Amino acid sequence: MNPLIYIVVAVHVVLAVGLIVFVLLHSGKGTGLSSMFGGMSSSASGTSIIEKNLDRITIGLAVGWAITSVILMMVYRTA
Repeated sequence: MNPLIYIVVAVHVVLAVGLIVFVLLHSGKGTGLSSMFGGMSSSASGTSIIEKNLDRITIGLAVGWAITSVILMMVYRTA
């Protein structure tokens, strides 16, 4: 196997674990794990800065995971 495949698979696994962790950190209908890290009461928009940052990180991880999925699909198709 190509060493590039090993690198992409390793990045893919790290992104998957990170995605799981950050999805679990989001608050649900009530209070969630994000309130443990200093989540203050919500501002006028209804979300705190921590929640907005969690959203950005989660979206970034999801996009990275999707990109590595497509790369793995193309690499394994040619291998």
